[in-house]
Amino acid sequence: MNKTVALLILVGLVSGILSGCSEGKSSAKSGEDQILQYQSAPGSVSFPELAADLGYLGDLKLESIGDSVGGPESIQLTATKQIDFGAAFNGAIIKSYAKNVKIKSVIGSYGSDKNTYVGAYALEGGAIKSAKDFIGKKVGVNILGAHSEFVIKDYLRQGNLTEKEIEQVTLVTVPSSSAEQILRNHQIDVVMLSGIARDRALTTGGVAEIFKDIDVFGTEFTAGDYFFTDQYIKENPNTVRQFVDGVAKAIEWARTTPREEVIKRFEEIINKRERKETIDNLKFWKSTGISEKGGVITPSEYDVWIDWLVANGELKEGQVKPEELYTNEFNPFAK
Repeated sequence: MNKTVALLILVGLVSGILSGCSEGKSSAKSGEDQILQYQSAPGSVSFPELAADLGYLGDLKLESIGDSVGGPESIQLTATKQIDFGAAFNGAIIKSYAKNVKIKSVIGSYGSDKNTYVGAYALEGGAIKSAKDFIGKKVGVNILGAHSEFVIKDYLRQGNLTEKEIEQVTLVTVPSSSAEQILRNHQIDVVMLSGIARDRALTTGGVAEIFKDIDVFGTEFTAGDYFFTDQYIKENPNTVRQFVDGVAKAIEWARTTPREEVIKRFEEIINKRERKETIDNLKFWKSTGISEKGGVITPSEYDVWIDWLVANGELKEGQVKPEELYTNEFNPFAK
């Protein structure tokens, strides 16, 4: 073998090794997570799932480890590293942070507007029409300590009920999938419904709306956020940035795309999952409910719940500040 050929072979080998190292480092993002574990919800599509299907997450992959029960469980699973990111009502996030659970919100996950909101419903023709009528009654909620409980208690206080009277209103946890039927079977007196479940019940008929959260709080608002632990963000900043960037774009896609096209995309996503999920309820989808462009988080989204918790005696004044709870540094729409 002459020296020229040997040199060319050596150069080729070195180039290949360097190229391989470069590609490996790039695809793994210096050792950062590329597979994000999370909880999904049967028959529905979350914004991260939509982002993945639209190609907005790039080389990040999502891996569902099971069905979501609610925000408090999502917080617990994220904090104990059983999942990588979660989603919850902002009031629940505040309460957890106050107990030294170090999570940080990075982008909005759901909210309430004129089309998408949480409301209280009773059977038509019943006796429940005002706050006073709730005394001694059972109210069905998906989980305690979350959005519905905050809304109910604020509604009752605005209706001039005393704290002792409010204590006589019993909150009962009921599965979202069967909440409407439990109401119709007279097992509860009132049920809190939102989104698809609410519209399905109204379409069936026989239920009456008593109040909705946007009336209680007087505005449209983002009510919950996606979050990671502080440690995860510190160890995987590029992954978090890529996740937030993709989810923000997915939120805007859903906000600006014709409703029929969004529903069709949701149906395709669920069918591709091959989990024998129904797509019947997707026809009731109306809006994202998220108030800020790209899911950008504002201090007011936390201020209102901090004030509520202080007034309720669950937080001390100044114990938690909004800026401690979230960051917009990864959201392209915040710039």
